[in-house]
Amino acid sequence: MSADIAALIELDSIAQRSLQRQAFIENAVIAAQCWLATEPGDGASPVGYGVLNQNFFEHYFVPLIVVGEESRRRRIGIAILRELETQCRGPKLFTSTNASNTPMRALLSQCGFVESGYIDNLDEGDPELIFVKRTSA
Repeated sequence: MSADIAALIELDSIAQRSLQRQAFIENAVIAAQCWLATEPGDGASPVGYGVLNQNFFEHYFVPLIVVGEESRRRRIGIAILRELETQCRGPKLFTSTNASNTPMRALLSQCGFVESGYIDNLDEGDPELIFVKRTSA
């Protein structure tokens, strides 16, 4: 495992205990689908990351944004999402989050995403909400 991937896993509390998440991160890095946010002026210390792919009905999709616990509430999630938007080459960008994830829902609203639907039964009692944003592509 590369040092870069290990640093992302260390940043991600779910990846620290999930081999499936670790494999997802590794595959995203290998496929050049992972964007890293670093501490301003440092450039070496990761504070967050996001993944952009085309795995949602062949549309651009952000399956994951992670910001380290100590770096939250500093607009890093917004910066990551805005960077991923610039990489989107399609007319729409999709993402999703659990209905219970209030911070992510607020971030998506701030960035101009609107609710587009939901999927029941992924996490019992906590629907997955789908969001979309029309891009300038």
